[in-house]
Amino acid sequence: MPTHVPYITIPEDLPTHTAILNGAPHFQNIFAISTEISADWVQTAYQRGLFPWYSAGEPVLWHSPNPRMVLSLDHFNCSPSLKKRLKQWARSPAHDMRVTLNHAFEHVINTCAQTPRDGQDGTWITPELRQAYIDLHHQQHAVSVEVWHGDQLVAGLYGVLIGRMFFGESMFTRITDGSKVALACWVEYLRQEGFKIIDCQQENQHLTRLGGSPISRAQFFSESAQLMQHAPIDWAKMAAQDNLLSFYI
Repeated sequence: MPTHVPYITIPEDLPTHTAILNGAPHFQNIFAISTEISADWVQTAYQRGLFPWYSAGEPVLWHSPNPRMVLSLDHFNCSPSLKKRLKQWARSPAHDMRVTLNHAFEHVINTCAQTPRDGQDGTWITPELRQAYIDLHHQQHAVSVEVWHGDQLVAGLYGVLIGRMFFGESMFTRITDGSKVALACWVEYLRQEGFKIIDCQQENQHLTRLGGSPISRAQFFSESAQLMQHAPIDWAKMAAQDNLLSFYI
C-alpha cells in the first residue's frame, strides 16, 4: 500500500466530500487506512462518501469509488418472472412466504458473512465489521430485510440508513429469486417513504440487470448529502410490518 494514503486513528480524520473531490491522497480509490472499526467509524464514513472493504488480517481500507454504483428506485427493473413470483407468494397462503423488516438483523448479517462469493476466498465481513453493523442496528441506523418460508429464514439483505438514504451492504439467498424478492419489497417500501436511490457501491452485472447504473462520485456526493439531511423514517413502523409482500396482492 503506498505510503501517501493516510493512516488515521479517529473517524473524524476521514476525508470529507470536499477533500475527496479536491484530490485528497489516495490509491485505487482507497482514501484512508485505519486499524480501528466501529459503528462510529462506519457511520462517519458513509456520511463522507466512504465505506470499509478489506479482508481479515488486513488494516481497514476506506474506499470511495468513481463512478459509484446506485439503484434509482424509479428505475428498478422488476422482470416479468420476478413480478409473477411476487404475486404468487403474496396471493397464495400455501406458499407460506413473508418479507419482514428488522426481525432478524444478526441472523441476516451472520448468514451473509458465511455465504461464499464468486471469485472470493473467505468473507470481507470480519467479526469486527459485523459487530460494527450490529451496533449500528441497535442505534437504529442499520436495517435488515428478511424473507421467510414458514419459520425458516431463506433470504435477506442489510444496509445502513441515514436520513432518507440507504446504503446497501450485502444480501444472501437460499432459494431462487429470494434476494431479488427482498430487494423488490424494500424498494417499494423506500419509495413510499420518500427515498430516491440506494447506494450499491461497486458496479456488477447482477445490479445492472436490476436497474443499477454508475454515476460520478461528485453526483453521488451531492445527491446522497441532500438525502441524508432528511428526517429518519419511523423505526417502530418498520418493525411492525407483517409482510411486505402485501404490496403485490
